Amino acid sequence: MHVPDGFINAPVSAAAGVVAAGAVAVSLRGARRELDERTAPLAGLVAAFIFAVQMLNFPVAAGTSGHLLGGALAAILVGPYTGVLCIAVVLLMQGILFADGGLTALGVNITVMGVVTAVVAYALFRGLVLVLPRTRRSVTVASFVAALVSVPAAAAAFTLVYAIGGTTDVPIGKVLTAMVGVHTLIGIGEAVITMLTVGAVVAVRPDLVHGARGLTAPLKLRVGGELVDAAPATAATPAPATTATPAPAGSPKKVWIGGLITALVLAGFVSFYASANPDGLEKVAADKGFDKNVEEHAAAGSPLADYGVKDVEDARLSVGLAGVIGVGATLAVGTGAFWVVRRRKAAATGAQV
Repeated sequence: MHVPDGFINAPVSAAAGVVAAGAVAVSLRGARRELDERTAPLAGLVAAFIFAVQMLNFPVAAGTSGHLLGGALAAILVGPYTGVLCIAVVLLMQGILFADGGLTALGVNITVMGVVTAVVAYALFRGLVLVLPRTRRSVTVASFVAALVSVPAAAAAFTLVYAIGGTTDVPIGKVLTAMVGVHTLIGIGEAVITMLTVGAVVAVRPDLVHGARGLTAPLKLRVGGELVDAAPATAATPAPATTATPAPAGSPKKVWIGGLITALVLAGFVSFYASANPDGLEKVAADKGFDKNVEEHAAAGSPLADYGVKDVEDARLSVGLAGVIGVGATLAVGTGAFWVVRRRKAAATGAQV
């Protein structure tokens, strides 16, 4: 659903840029509360993983494909504020390096694909978790529903933006029906990917999943043959031996390595087999005729434009190298950004003390 340059007029694109900048500023402050010494290193990986999975367009209807938006996944894994930043990093890398998503439309894309998806998905996710049994299965079910709804919500948000600032005179009712219809189908794929990813991390390290915090069983003591909740350990009172396994602690290195390898394999190998059909927005734009004013991307001359490495003749190698470079660049920029956010949080805490 990457909006290209030319779909939205300059004033509305500028206004969307202001909205996106404000959302990023708010998210930077909110991310300080979400990130800690265990999850901060994973935030950059989440951005890189989403970049990789977005390369995997999957068929959803005749002549149409879809791809992960990622807002729901990021919000559930690392928190809604950090999730918005993850999508912003992904979109920035795609726009600058790969000529994917217009640069003047960057604000529109961050607002629609990042802010709307993360806010809608996380609000619905939290509501479901509150009413469902507090189990890991409930987290995966809630993630499926939240991701499913977030995609047509983003499609509706784009339609609203287009109704205000579209550069082609097209009946908005027809655009809304087509956009929400095809993106509901895409949302099913989004929901499956989100559920499987969240479920995989929850199965091994639920303490690293922002949306699953509080689900770890408390420490237990066997008293008179019965298990009872143990009081939290303090510095003066070490935790006694228990029959339950406490939440995993320490460095999340194995999760980080596993996630990075998965992202590299998806972007470097599997992406070559992605569907070549236009995605939902491209197909609707062509069918309804509002793609007439699309402008050439400012980064069209990039050596990585269109997810291929310039002058590499072997198509498989070209796409694979571009994917690996994209994962590395997104990981580096994302990790650096979240490291700075984490450092500022630590500095602020130290100043308060």
